[in-house]
Order: sequence, then C-alpha cells, then structure tokens
Amino acid sequence: MSEYVCPTCGESFGTKRGRGVHHVHAHDRRLPNRTCDYCGKEFYSDYAKRYCPQDCLVASDSYSKENHPGWKGGKDTANCELCDSEFDYYPSEKKGLYCPDCVQNNEWRNPPKVSGPDNPRWSGGKTEKLCDVCGKSVRRYPSGFESDVVCCSEECRKKWLSDTFTGEGHPNWKGGPGNFYNNGWWPAKLAALDRDAHTCRVCGATRDDLERNPDVHHIIPVREFADPEDAPTVDNLICLCVTCHRNADVGNISEAELRRLVASS
Repeated sequence: MSEYVCPTCGESFGTKRGRGVHHVHAHDRRLPNRTCDYCGKEFYSDYAKRYCPQDCLVASDSYSKENHPGWKGGKDTANCELCDSEFDYYPSEKKGLYCPDCVQNNEWRNPPKVSGPDNPRWSGGKTEKLCDVCGKSVRRYPSGFESDVVCCSEECRKKWLSDTFTGEGHPNWKGGPGNFYNNGWWPAKLAALDRDAHTCRVCGATRDDLERNPDVHHIIPVREFADPEDAPTVDNLICLCVTCHRNADVGNISEAELRRLVASS
C-alpha cells in the first residue's frame, strides 16, 4: 500500500517527491515542508524558515532580550550627576551620567575656553618689532617673525632684498670688475662704436634695429688683466647686440671668432 497520499484528492504515491510533483501539476500549489515554531501551522518555504508569516515572527519575540544575539544584560540604573534623579541606560552605549531631561537642557553645558591663554597651544600671542627698512612698528604672531629680518610690507621687503643682495651681498659676487671705467674707457668705447658702425658684428643688427646702441663687449674679460685699466682698448672691444653679447659671455662665440671679426674691420 502506498505510503504517501495527496491531501487534496486522496491519490496515493510511492514516494514523497512523486506526491509533491503531483500536487504542483494537479492542484497548482506546493505541499508544506515546514512547521511554524510559534503557531504549529505547516507551510512551504524554499529555505529554512522557523515562522510561517511575519506576524508569527513578531509575536514570537524570538530576538528580544536574552534571545537577541547582541544581548548584553539589558539596561542598568544610575543616578543623574546633575539632578540626582534615577534613570535607565544601556551599558553598551556608555556609562550613565545624566538623565534624559538634563541631556536635553543645554544650560548645564560649559564648553572649555580655547581662546587666548586658555588655548593649549597658546605661545604668548602677538609680539611687536620694528621694520628693519622703515622703522615702522609691526605686530605679528611669533610664527610671523621666523626670519631674522623684519619687513612691514612687500615694498620694504623688496627694498631690503635689493640693498642686501647688491654687490658683495650677492651670493654670486666674485669681487667685481674693479674701477676700469677710467678716462680711457669712454674714448675706446666710442671708437669701437664708430669702427663697427653702431652694428652688431655677429648678427648685423643695426642701431635702428635695436633702437639703441649695441653693447660694447670685452673680448678678453677685464678680470683676466693684472691691471683692469688695460682692458678697454679698441682692439679688445667689439660691438654686439644683447643676444650675441650673452652668447659671447657664456662661450658660445669663441674669442678667436671675435678677434677675426675685429681684424676684418
């Protein structure tokens, strides 16, 4: 005799699966495969489920208090440190200090002072010094006086830079050319300009092209003369535009080439 009987039509089947397949095709619904832990009613579910409808889950209260996986003993009781009233709180949140009424009342809150000397990073406030350029009083925080030089404005800073880094104060200072601009310099310069027709001997730029006279360049640098006053001679001078003068200074135009140009005049 068959062990599995269809509860709807009474037809018998040799296997549980056969009865289930029959019920789906013949009666268009699945047979129950679960039993509700709360109400005992049978129901169908594709996955392991303990309660039939959502109402049974809520009614069972299976996740409240001790049944909840995060349960830590419920609320504790404490006395408010402000009004001494008793109140409940969850230890998992924080230690109970103030009752809900006192927490809502902002009047008891006294935020710490953090301005002026009460600030933990206070270092004395602004200090006063005099501008090293114009003597004007300057008030700043200590961090604004990190440099040894005090300037009250950008104008004073520029003036200080100009005065400090001129001549011997410049980091590239190498002693200067000396006083070779003697009485012989100007006649030699004018003679070189006349000889070269006020024209750059390398690129041919004229005074009209340059809108000024070309530079007069020393073929042998003044620093190589034992006596700088011997440097400004006509045969040691050549007219060059600004660009060619720069190229000659850095060695892009050889001394031999410059002497050849002078000799060809």
